[in-house]
Parts: sequence; structure tokens; C-alpha cells
Amino acid sequence: MPRCQSSPEMDPGIWSKLPEELLYCILSFLSPKTIFNLRSTCKRFKSLLLDPCFIATYSFSSSNFSSFLLLSHPHFNRHFPLYDTLSCSWRQPTSSRSLLNPCTSSSSLLSSSSGVLCFYLPASSSFLVANPLSRASTTVKFPKLPFSFEIITLVSFSSGFKIFVSSSSSVFLYDSRSKSWGRFGGFDSVLNDSFHQGGVHRDVQLYFTTCDPFSVVCFDLETGKWRTWFDELELPTNELAFVRLAGADNAEGEGGGIGIGKLYMVGGVGRNGISRCLKLWALSEKEGEKWIEVETLPELMYKKFVSVCYHNYEHIYCFWHQGLICICCYTWPEILYYRIARRTWHWLPMCPFFPEKWSCGFRWFSFVPTLYAPGICCDNIYCTFKNIPS
Repeated sequence: MPRCQSSPEMDPGIWSKLPEELLYCILSFLSPKTIFNLRSTCKRFKSLLLDPCFIATYSFSSSNFSSFLLLSHPHFNRHFPLYDTLSCSWRQPTSSRSLLNPCTSSSSLLSSSSGVLCFYLPASSSFLVANPLSRASTTVKFPKLPFSFEIITLVSFSSGFKIFVSSSSSVFLYDSRSKSWGRFGGFDSVLNDSFHQGGVHRDVQLYFTTCDPFSVVCFDLETGKWRTWFDELELPTNELAFVRLAGADNAEGEGGGIGIGKLYMVGGVGRNGISRCLKLWALSEKEGEKWIEVETLPELMYKKFVSVCYHNYEHIYCFWHQGLICICCYTWPEILYYRIARRTWHWLPMCPFFPEKWSCGFRWFSFVPTLYAPGICCDNIYCTFKNIPS
């Protein structure tokens, strides 16, 4: 039998002679983990993440990366379990030493936007905005000292990011493009219901709900002005025990996913402030911007939901994740979610890495890894790739 001959090695000089467009096309077929391993071979590959041409060539779609639900807890603040929503399985907890440097016991994760995370660092009086996949971070100092706040929302754009912070009767807004804070008037009634619910980003606006009287208000991220968007709703407002908003901005769904660009509302309906059922509404622009009832949570699932929150509605918060409307409780380690494409309700499997005795402090975040995040310095290398899922 003839002996197989090994293929000759490729002349290293060929790589330097390839046109950049062809080289970028070849590299675009590699996995994200391989791309990062190549960065240590030469300066040219190391600079790939800073090259707009390569970024435009490389496909940053969901086909290259998994999407995750990230779980945070104050007693487990050095690790963040990840639930892969594509494979429907839990990943081993990711050490925050790979996400945050220095890692301190007082640091906490407060907000997320796509693949960018915002940490609170009280020891250094700052926020840390980080992209775990590209290993880049930017430190943002507090706008004043001392500084306390109630609500924080991170919003990432194609040109940078903004941090919305509600503090007392004021709103502070950080813009990564100008690297400065702005101060604007607040809207106190937004804070009456839940401190765990951030703003919902849609069309350069952040949307919130007020509970007394019930309305939907929005904050313009460009002008810094508030306006009441809905003050008279065709909903049983006198029967609403609580309401939460969720939705995905058009910029988050370049692939044209179902539900992208829509605004959804989750509400507990009942009497005398006691919820008897859970309903979901969607804002229909075709109907002249009216709220249309979409679904009602099945009775058996609602009984479990009530047993979880014990009618403490201030602990309930919602967010959007890749076609899922996630309904969470600060005191329970599970997620109730609605899958828009199938119009079905589900409970997420409980995290196997947390002790069952923990009963408070559970914070969930949407985490969709992205290789490039404008406004974050890629030269500030702070983590290793081995703990970041590919």
C-alpha cells in the first residue's frame, strides 16, 4: 500500500503577500476562539479587532456566537453562571477574575447591553464597562461624590455607549463619544414600583412605567427630555397590580428576528392590588399605537409564579433576550419566559451551581457576545479567553 505523503508546509511569506481583503475573507471562516489565539502570533493579527475592514468582513451574527442568560448573585459575585439559550443547557460558571480586574468582593454587575456589561465599583467610585469577549474595558468615574443612585441602564450603540443613571431627583447620562456626564431633570414616580427594572431602549428612547397614576414615560437619550408617552391606556389600569416593560431595539436585531423593534408589557391583573392572573400585551403601531393583548399565563404556571414572588411585586423585573420575554424575581433563581416565535410559556431550569438555600439577590441579564463594542478601549486587556464561551 503506497505511503501517504504529507502536504508541504505553506510558505509563511505567502501570508504577507496576500491582499488584505482576501486575508480577511479567509480569517472570517475561523471561530472566535481561534481568532483570539491568532492574536498572540504577530502584531498584524493582534490589530485585527481594531481594523474596521476586518470587522466589516467578519460576521458578528448569532451563527458565530451563542447567546446566554447570565445569572449574578452577591454571594457568588466572582462567578457568573451562563445558560445557553441555543443549546438549552447551563455552562460552567465563568470566573469574574476573567471578566473584571481587579476583582473585589464589593463589585457587582448592574446592567448589560448585547455583549457589554456594566459593573459597579464602589471602592474606586466608578463604573466599569466591559466587553468580555474582546477583553476590553473602560472605567467611568462617578459624576460627583458622594454619589448614590436607584436605577442604571447601559445602552450600546454602533458608535459607542451611554449610561443612564437615576439619582434622587436628577438623571445623569454618560456619553462615551464625548467621555462626559450630563445632568438632567428626573422623573421620581418611575421609581415607585421596582428598583430592579431598568429602562427599555427603543428608537433612542428609554421607556419606563409609572404606577400612580399609571402611564408610560420615555427619556430621550439625545435631548435629555422626558415626555409622557401614554397617560390614557385602553387597559384595565384600575385592575393592574404591577406592570413591566420589555422589548428589543431595531439595532439589536439586524438579522430581522421576530419581535425586534416592538415594545411589550407584562402585567398582573386583579383587584385591590392583588394580582390574579398574568397578561402580556404588545404595542401595535398598525392599530395607531395601541396595546393589544397577546397571551395570558396558564393558571398552573401562574400559581407557581405567585408562590415565587409572594405578591411582592417590587421584586419582579423583565427584559428581552433573543426573542424571549424574561420575567424574573429577585428572590427566586428561576426565569419565567415567553417565546414569541412559538407563543409558548416556559420555566428555565434552575441553576445547578447555586446552593438551594439562597433565597434573595438573584439578578439575570441578557448576554449576547459581540467581538466589537465601540467606545471601549481594546488596548485595555484585562481577561483571558479561556473562560469566555465561544
